Amino acid sequence: MKIFLLASQAMIALFLILAILLHVAKGEGLGGIGGSAKLFGTPKGMEEGLDRITWGLAIAFLLLSLVLAILKA
Repeated sequence: MKIFLLASQAMIALFLILAILLHVAKGEGLGGIGGSAKLFGTPKGMEEGLDRITWGLAIAFLLLSLVLAILKA
């Protein structure tokens, strides 16, 4: 069972990394100095779905980490 949980955690971690990398950059960084910053940048449609998936994966990863920590003790 522990091997299954570790494999699941590794899979969730990879999917979480992928989901985070798929997000559109919201910060303007140094682009805001020259006036080229976006004035209106709200997440819609697919971006909101990607946010939900990312949050779900993050919560699943944290809960699975907690379960594995309890099993180790």
